[in-house]
Amino acid sequence: MLLNYNDFHKMSDYELIDCGSGQKLERFGSFVLIRPCAQALWTPALSKKEWEKADATFKRLPKAVWSHDAKVPTSWNIEHKNLKFALERTDFGHIGLFPEHSLLWGWIQTQLDEEEDFSLLNLFGYSGATSLFAAKCGAKVCHLDASKKTVEKARENAALNQMQDHPIRWIVDDAIKFLRREQKRARLYDGIILDPPSFGRGARGEVFKFEEDLPLLLELVRSVLSPNAKFVLMTCHTLGVTPVVLQNILRQFFPKSEIEVGELTLESKHHPLPKGIYAKCIFR
Repeated sequence: MLLNYNDFHKMSDYELIDCGSGQKLERFGSFVLIRPCAQALWTPALSKKEWEKADATFKRLPKAVWSHDAKVPTSWNIEHKNLKFALERTDFGHIGLFPEHSLLWGWIQTQLDEEEDFSLLNLFGYSGATSLFAAKCGAKVCHLDASKKTVEKARENAALNQMQDHPIRWIVDDAIKFLRREQKRARLYDGIILDPPSFGRGARGEVFKFEEDLPLLLELVRSVLSPNAKFVLMTCHTLGVTPVVLQNILRQFFPKSEIEVGELTLESKHHPLPKGIYAKCIFR
């Protein structure tokens, strides 16, 4: 069933309260967290006293640690844009949701409107937010991530939303190896979403380096697109890769597509916060 995205796009237990001095102040449900943010080079708008009200702070140096976190449970649930998510504090500072990805959900829905039997591949799918949204819009989704624990978290999120019976394939695998097998099986997709890391390891220790492996990844993505494919949507958080860089790379692999690029920006009452870039390759 398709969703009226405009009716709920502002509904969220998430809020970017402030950012600056290399940090971001965020609310996830009832808990306010401080986490590092290298892009926030400006001075925070709120006072130090306001920031000190945070329930927990994650610092990477001199070692990765959460401090004064007695108020924050190991795990808790929130609702973000009409979906429920199980969050948890990790040793990496991640908590199980990248809110900036939901900035693209409205556009994804426009691509799925009035489509029947739409097959969608979500590579590097993390904890399942975009996969669940697309499935709720009617897509048949293949969700892939190299981390077994992360895919288990995605399945937990599906159960939280009573979506365990939706047509979603949950795959733990290295993206490049999986795409090669899909190519041999002649399995094709009508849309592909990918969020490749700057550096990552596959399910069996395979190393992925953005600058070295992106061309092969995109070549394989191109090989599993159906003749009637509608889009490839890519997000990127690698330092030094600008929207123009991403546009130039994608134009080489998808020369007949319309390519739109831009920044993913989280809004607060004080400062917009850049959280990566996106590129939409649209096939007419």
